[in-house]
Amino acid sequence: MEKNPLPLLILWHSRTGAARALAQAAGEGAGGSARMMRARDAVPEDLLAASAFLFVCPENLGTMTGEMKELFDLSYYPLLGRIEGRPYATLIAAGSDGHGAQGQIDRIVTGWRLRRVADGVIVNLGAQTPAAIAAPKIVPEGELARCREVGALLAEGISLGIF
Repeated sequence: MEKNPLPLLILWHSRTGAARALAQAAGEGAGGSARMMRARDAVPEDLLAASAFLFVCPENLGTMTGEMKELFDLSYYPLLGRIEGRPYATLIAAGSDGHGAQGQIDRIVTGWRLRRVADGVIVNLGAQTPAAIAAPKIVPEGELARCREVGALLAEGISLGIF
């Protein structure tokens, strides 16, 4: 079996730095087996070339961000029936909940028949005022460590052929 040159694709979007920090931590955990791409820069061919996916974004107004949704809008039909069974996980930066964004991603990738291989990580940063929501975020080290673990899990599972 030929090894895929891009085993793990980390697709991310961030406005205040939190989701980007989550994605970077996951990339660190995956070592050299991951490629990070901002969601707006990815095209269907990038997803087709990957063995696994990590979707990382903030939750805004109870849903995933528009940039992440645009990735799915542009890639959904070109990839339908072409990436079935590939593993995925999610990392969500949230102010209070995060389940809306995670649920939205889960529903979309169900059509692709992707396989969730790790529990979703929702990092609740407690931003509740307009100023706190818009402010740059610093993610606590413990939360970054959880993201590193997800990146390592995905990379190791791919390397061992578990996924």
